[in-house]
Amino acid sequence: MTYEDEEPELAGYVPHEGPPLRGPRRLLMMRFAVIVGIGCLVLPGAITTASVAARTAKAACAAWVAYEAPEATGASARFEVFGPGGIGWECYTVGAFGGDRHVASLGLIPISPTLSPVPKPAGNV
Repeated sequence: MTYEDEEPELAGYVPHEGPPLRGPRRLLMMRFAVIVGIGCLVLPGAITTASVAARTAKAACAAWVAYEAPEATGASARFEVFGPGGIGWECYTVGAFGGDRHVASLGLIPISPTLSPVPKPAGNV
C-alpha cells in the first residue's frame, strides 16, 4: 500500500500551483490588523493594573510614613528599577527634617501594611 492509496483525495495535489491566494499588500494589512487587535486586548488590562498598583502604593506609603516619620509633611511612592529594594515601588518621606528619606520597599505588587501602634514611652506624670 503506497501513500497515494491511503489518501486518494490528495492524489495529484501539488502545493503552490498557480498564483498565491493573497497578495503581499493584503498579508501586510492582515498582520497590522492582528497586531492592533492584540494591542486593544492587552492595553486596557495593563493600564488598569498600573493605575491600581500606583493607587495602592500611594496609600501604603502614606501609612508607612505616618508610622515611621510622623514629622514628615508628605509621602512619595515611586516605581524604581534600581531602587534600594530592587525593582518595585519605593516609599520616601517628603518635607521631613534632612530632606527625603527612604522609608520602605513596597515590592512589585504593593499592599497596604498592617501596622501596630507605636508604644509611647512612659513619661513623668
